[in-house]
Amino acid sequence: MRDYDEVTAFLGEWGPFQRLIFFLLSASIIPNGFNGMSIVFLAGAPEHRCLVPHTVNLSSAWRNHSIPLETKDGRQVPQKCRRYRLATIANFSELGLEPGRDVDLEQLEQESCLDGWEYDKDVFLSTIVTEWDLVCKDDWKAPLTTSLFFVGVLMGSFISGQLSDRFGRKNVLFLTMGMQTGFSFLQVFSVNFEMFTVLFVLVGMGQISNYVAAFVLGTEILSKSIRIIFATLGVCIFYAFGFMVLPLFAYFIRDWRMLLLALTVPGVLCGALWWFIPESPRWLISQGRIKEAEVIIRKAAKINGIVAPSTIFDPSELQDLNSTKPQLHHIYDLIRTRNIRVITIMSIILWLTISVGYFGLSLDTPNLHGDIYVNCFLLAAVEVPAYVLAWLLLQYLPRRYSISAALFLGGSVLLFMQLVPSELFYLSTALVMVGKFGITSAYSMVYVYTAELYPTVVRNMGVGVSSTASRLGSILSPYFVYLGAYDRFLPYILMGSLTILTAILTLFFPESFGVPLPDTIDQMLRVKGIKQWQIQSQTRMQKDGEESPTVLKSTAF
Repeated sequence: MRDYDEVTAFLGEWGPFQRLIFFLLSASIIPNGFNGMSIVFLAGAPEHRCLVPHTVNLSSAWRNHSIPLETKDGRQVPQKCRRYRLATIANFSELGLEPGRDVDLEQLEQESCLDGWEYDKDVFLSTIVTEWDLVCKDDWKAPLTTSLFFVGVLMGSFISGQLSDRFGRKNVLFLTMGMQTGFSFLQVFSVNFEMFTVLFVLVGMGQISNYVAAFVLGTEILSKSIRIIFATLGVCIFYAFGFMVLPLFAYFIRDWRMLLLALTVPGVLCGALWWFIPESPRWLISQGRIKEAEVIIRKAAKINGIVAPSTIFDPSELQDLNSTKPQLHHIYDLIRTRNIRVITIMSIILWLTISVGYFGLSLDTPNLHGDIYVNCFLLAAVEVPAYVLAWLLLQYLPRRYSISAALFLGGSVLLFMQLVPSELFYLSTALVMVGKFGITSAYSMVYVYTAELYPTVVRNMGVGVSSTASRLGSILSPYFVYLGAYDRFLPYILMGSLTILTAILTLFFPESFGVPLPDTIDQMLRVKGIKQWQIQSQTRMQKDGEESPTVLKSTAF
């Protein structure tokens, strides 16, 4: 019995049809690159200080000294959340007393920003932070918005596979693409923080769902050799391209509502791809819709200039294929044996840490020295060589050493950040770029590595559980960035330490490079230490059996 790849081999590997599908599906990923990371600019927090109303009768000297100073990074800067009590300084101003000379400012009573804040408009004209005053006692709301977006991504991860299995890859791809674009458009009309955040959760659900649908559709339509390049380079590089476009939009559009409106346009344009991207013939066959699958295959042959055989799918072969019932496995199988249990726990730690590092560095863009738009572009651009390097490493070098080396690179430079003198801020920014490069390379490789470690019977569940851990890491990442408000180097110290510890942990994984994929749990590669433990255990059992044959018999029974 021939499989699908053998039946459709007459189409060739890289004809016009395959190239069209490769680039159109990759292009559909571009909006994903800027929709999630757009929060960097939508929720940007510009420099701010307490508002002192013009109606308050203050002399110019007292107005200039109405905000207390604090020391930050060795400099005296105005406090962001406190001001001197206006009634008191207005009285001093009326009496003709001078601040600092006649009045000791350190002894003055302070108060919170009762009249709101004034924001610097050099970088942003408006953001959700400036519109709804998400600063000081409400500064936790901006990272919460980002975390809830990733909660939406987590929810979408659970439902996207089931939806595409039931309703088809193409239908779900364009439905969720419309969901992502439509709810982004509705965000433009948000009247408060709560409305914006709820819609952002739905955007997250749509984003991951259309990403997964495009990924599955491409791997099912493209041939075996091309689908590897599509999975490791195609979708990743086009995602990075979308990320690179984001700062370009944000540079020219400084108002958050107009920026969000502009970012929905590419999603609308992607709707035109409906007439060029076909449904997955594999999925149609699985649903018994053989004629529809043949129509797509014959159209592909025509585009490639190939004459299709008179009979493409043999009904008897398809009947045999559909009658084969796979053995059912459950999520419990991921912890059933000592070896797979250790691999599952280690994979969860690996994915979670990498995700925290990747999204933490991406979201930390506003805290870097220099121009936020240039920094965001560089953080996106550095992903392209990272993906290319990951692809090359996967082709020629062992997996665990490649991933561990990439994590060591990313983690060590982040730890080195605290040793860089403050005046060498360009070096600090360069180190962040190198850290992002290393972590992105590891992120790209870990998908393939995890799939190779798990056997066929539970591979989808294994990768799914690991991917869920990744979503949890992305949910936590905004709060790693939030810690920078208390200590500028604390996020880098935490992310760097976790990344290096995970790099060491990766060395204990089994090596899958050049090894056939396991089909059953018993065929899985052994974690270092587990194999030796099993040998010692078997040796002890043999010795016990020699000393007490009756015990051996009862144990064997």
